[in-house]
Amino acid sequence: MRPVKTFALSGHIRNLTVALLAVATLAGCSSQAGAASAGTPSPSASSASASADSSPSPSSGPFGGFATAAEMCSTISQEATGASLLPMSAAQGKTSELEQDKAELAATADKVPDSLKADFTAFKDTAIAGLSDQTIYSSGKFEKAMAPITAWLSINCK
Repeated sequence: MRPVKTFALSGHIRNLTVALLAVATLAGCSSQAGAASAGTPSPSASSASASADSSPSPSSGPFGGFATAAEMCSTISQEATGASLLPMSAAQGKTSELEQDKAELAATADKVPDSLKADFTAFKDTAIAGLSDQTIYSSGKFEKAMAPITAWLSINCK
């Protein structure tokens, strides 16, 4: 039997691997959220919309600035997954796409429920900082910033 060769991942390959693992993790959360919310009726979408309209902060309702739990869970999961892919857009030179992705991430940070707002804002800032500082990914800072998001999704989006 031949010995197994070990190798160290180069910077870009390691970053891509981390991003793909994050996508896989969040994709699992997203599919769980969709399945759960499809089978569970939401507590009156019209009353949630009415309370969101009269509240002082768009993120202070039970679903933050989102109309339903399904929309909230899906959007948060998709934006977190998308944030893990920002370095690939930057590496490909897709400036307009990158700016749009950053704007969508910021808009989501404004709409998340108050219970997630600080963690999601820190995650957004970390993801954007990773565009100019690749050590964000190699040092584990990105994974650390994403951990509260995935934990929140697993608790609130079953």
